[in-house]
Amino acid sequence: MTEMLTNWAGNVRFSARQARRPASVAELQRLVAASPRVRAIGTGHSFSPIADTPGALISVAGLPKIIEIDASRPGVTVSAGLTYGELAAELHKQGYALRNLASLPQISVAGACATATHGSGNLIGNLATAVNRIEMVTAQGDLLTLSRPDSAEEFGGAVVALGSLGIITSLGLDLVPAFDLRQYVYDDVPLDQAIASLDEIFAAAYSVSLFTDWRRPVIRQVWLKQLAGPRGDDRTAVRGRSDAGSGWHGGTPADGQRHPVPGLPPAATTAQLGARGPWHERLPHFRPGFTPSAGTELQSEYLLPRERSREALEALARIGDVVAAVLQICEIRTVAADELWLSPSYRRDTIGLHFTWVADARAVMEVLTLVERQLAPLRPRPHWGKLFAAGPDVLDRCYDRLPDFRRLMYRYDPSGKFRNDFIDSCLGTGPGR
Repeated sequence: MTEMLTNWAGNVRFSARQARRPASVAELQRLVAASPRVRAIGTGHSFSPIADTPGALISVAGLPKIIEIDASRPGVTVSAGLTYGELAAELHKQGYALRNLASLPQISVAGACATATHGSGNLIGNLATAVNRIEMVTAQGDLLTLSRPDSAEEFGGAVVALGSLGIITSLGLDLVPAFDLRQYVYDDVPLDQAIASLDEIFAAAYSVSLFTDWRRPVIRQVWLKQLAGPRGDDRTAVRGRSDAGSGWHGGTPADGQRHPVPGLPPAATTAQLGARGPWHERLPHFRPGFTPSAGTELQSEYLLPRERSREALEALARIGDVVAAVLQICEIRTVAADELWLSPSYRRDTIGLHFTWVADARAVMEVLTLVERQLAPLRPRPHWGKLFAAGPDVLDRCYDRLPDFRRLMYRYDPSGKFRNDFIDSCLGTGPGR
């Protein structure tokens, strides 16, 4: 390589000896077969060193772009390197949608699914739950296809695989008919009222996000993304209308566009104030073409059983002053349970506590250790693509299927071609560990 490669945030410097961008699947197969160590990289939006490798770092963004819709399912086959922004716009043109999207549309489909990245919604799983088929290049350079109906139990381990089974070339995703949403924001909901009414708040819309900076006992903003009724019908399609007035859980309707991070201009965020719009222009918090989130930041996220939500928020409130010292904003949202082994929502409905930190890794890691200690009785599962302090012993207790995945990983890749220090430190270095 002639230049130092970093991730999006700049906190990870990749140690790869070469960076490659194959233009075809056949070229990718040759590269993988010839490389003793190799990892795939998507859009580089992970804050952990999950994509690092001392060997070849391969981007699949150069593979031919594929968006092939099968109306009979309905479903779509999509090339791994596409971003959700690219995919969603084309799906909408043809009358289809994904059930959910993450906060920003700039992330790659394969990378987001491999790390169980998610949006928000009581009844909606993470992005990986839409996957019904995987095509990947395995350690010997072979092309392998796994599908949900044909691969049965193994499929649950292969979808959220952290890039450690092979390099994904394409994915099959479930689709639903395109739909519209209206987005509302409420300001300054008292924290005690929010904690007392969490179930009602999270049930108030299709997708709900709460934002706080833990500096004051208040939820600074509540974002409600509500299903809109049929065209020509202004009624919302879910209970809990957000235009009910200023007394909504003690909060007040926002009088203008909002950015979740205090002090940042709202032009980067998707339309609010109840303006009707298509799913892909309302589900993300941020618009394509703008710097997402704060831009200069680090991130962490812990996902816990939803029935322990109140305990989790009360636990964080007790250390709020310490957290606030290095925090830009904390987002709180829900995710439905799934059957994917390494998903943080495996077999439990989930509340996610997402932290956007200042760009000071040493200070952040000190606070992370305290956060994890505070949340430990609730069995938090960290997001694989973000920063956390937990080691393999803690992860073994939190991720029930980690031993099964470890055996699957060693069966697919016994020589460790796709592993790296991060994978070994999280999962251990032997199949029987």
